[in-house]
Amino acid sequence: MDYLEFIETTVFSRKRAELMKDDDFQAFQSYLLLNHHEGDTISHTGGCKKIRWGLDGKGKRGGVRVIYYLTAPSGRVYLLLIYRKNEKDDLSGQEKAILRSIVQQLD
Repeated sequence: MDYLEFIETTVFSRKRAELMKDDDFQAFQSYLLLNHHEGDTISHTGGCKKIRWGLDGKGKRGGVRVIYYLTAPSGRVYLLLIYRKNEKDDLSGQEKAILRSIVQQLD
């Protein structure tokens, strides 16, 4: 896929502004453009993926986790959530249910 459209949720945009510099975000988007099937599929979310991204000077351990959903036919990447790695290990059942509901609306 040569073209992807990145669509950010309001929650993602707000948190991303706190956690990532614009240069880091551009690098992440460039990476995802070439590696859009990367990341671990999160069970019970309808196909959302979690990808680890190291921040400038911090590496993956001090970086962030991005939850996204790709609609392959349309080439849209929905950037749903972002959080620091040290904030949480896994999503709660409630968070997964919310993501599943969002994905069902996107398909």
